[in-house]
Amino acid sequence: MRQLFFLLALLATGMAQAQKIADPKPFANTITEDDLKKHLYTLAGKEYEGRETATEGQRKAAAYIENHFKSLGLQPGNNGSYQMFYPVFRDSLESAAIQVNDKQFSLNEDFAVNIGSDYSSTIYGSDIVYAGYGLSDSSRDDYKGLNVKGKIVLVLNGVPPGYIQSPATRRMFNAYGKQDAAQKNGAIAVLVIQPDFPRKDPTSPLGNMYLNPYKKVIRPNTYYVSEKIAQAIMGEDYNAAKNGNAQPKTYAANIMLQLNKTTMNLQSSDVLGFLEGTDLKDQIVVISAHYDHLGKHGDVIYYGADDDGSGTVGILEIAEAFAKAKAAGKGPRRSILFLANSGEEKGLWGSEYYSDHPAYNLDKTTVDLNIDMIGRIDDSRKKGDSTNYVYVIGDDKLSSDLKPISESVNKKYTKLELDYKYNDPKDPERIYYRSDHYNFARKGVPIIFYYDGMLDRDYHQPTDTPDKITYDLMAKRAKLVFYTAWEMANRNDMLKRDIPLK
Repeated sequence: MRQLFFLLALLATGMAQAQKIADPKPFANTITEDDLKKHLYTLAGKEYEGRETATEGQRKAAAYIENHFKSLGLQPGNNGSYQMFYPVFRDSLESAAIQVNDKQFSLNEDFAVNIGSDYSSTIYGSDIVYAGYGLSDSSRDDYKGLNVKGKIVLVLNGVPPGYIQSPATRRMFNAYGKQDAAQKNGAIAVLVIQPDFPRKDPTSPLGNMYLNPYKKVIRPNTYYVSEKIAQAIMGEDYNAAKNGNAQPKTYAANIMLQLNKTTMNLQSSDVLGFLEGTDLKDQIVVISAHYDHLGKHGDVIYYGADDDGSGTVGILEIAEAFAKAKAAGKGPRRSILFLANSGEEKGLWGSEYYSDHPAYNLDKTTVDLNIDMIGRIDDSRKKGDSTNYVYVIGDDKLSSDLKPISESVNKKYTKLELDYKYNDPKDPERIYYRSDHYNFARKGVPIIFYYDGMLDRDYHQPTDTPDKITYDLMAKRAKLVFYTAWEMANRNDMLKRDIPLK
């Protein structure tokens, strides 16, 4: 019996080793320029309207990705669902008004509001306190001697001429700083005088999207008002005020401030396709890319072909290659999660949600290979062969295993120039912190981020279109990710986590 168990153990080991050394080239070769182009012209086409998070275009893109995963036979990656939904909120301005001494002023002609930070209210006041520039720091306090508790304050925009701003105090001089100073002194609302009225760019009725409607600090409502409103309150004193010569003073004026908004409860989603491994199936390799972009502004579509349509179609093709390997009996030892994130352009929302609510144990997640822009050639790159490169980011962080594996795989299969420019801790662009891999890294999961470096021409412009993609280079980069994932999924050990996160 002991000999039988020994023979069975040898057989199992032999099967695992056979899987490990299976030739990945036939499956890598299924990643083709034609297939990448077909997917990209669809996802970065007019019908998808720029795939902005929590919009119909994003939902259509999510459905396209889900259907592709289904067609490959991938399992739903989130407890029986291909999508992992998360809440998104957005404010819609219904109305806003200012009235001074029975005179009505108009939105955009005479004043503007910040939909995101202001709240619905109607305020009637009879005293308005002029507080100069509304500054309150260690070197200057415009509220000294003033009683503004429960009152509306009127302040000048910016800072006094010659006032020295340090990086540590610069926030005190912007709108939020003026709000904070007013709130600290008990003001109920703030009017900030600005010269740029009527507004050339009217206040949008829709505010920015956000994730958390519960605010730790509720600031006083702030209205940006024209010089006409300031004159209606201050009279002739405003001429002295705009030259910085008026003294703080309380003005008697009947004022009505009204704002009404509704908060829309929206949602977005990540799309998860799961390919189960064999003897190490409880361990996970994640291959990720974000499929959202900037959406549609008026009639102008921001197509997002490179950013990050290129990464998205890359994982669609990589998923197909792994699915074909499994169908041929050469499937990976570890399970693979193909993770298409939304919300990246809003602030890494989708990957943040996944990493805080992981469908699979992050302690058992050996690596995240993240693809964000692999379709173009960096115009600013002045060294090496710019028709045969990719920026590799993060392979020197968190695990000492990463760089040797990445380099050996590339040397064996793709022979791209691996450019480590953005691994520099002093990188002024801070690229390491700007894509979805970072939410895995902050949880201790080793990562590699693949990137083409295109931050200039067409970046975040409506001209980022599929016709500008270098498809042969994109296919080669996608194959590098596939080969690297193949090695990560079939090696005996999980990657070491032996370098602290910085």
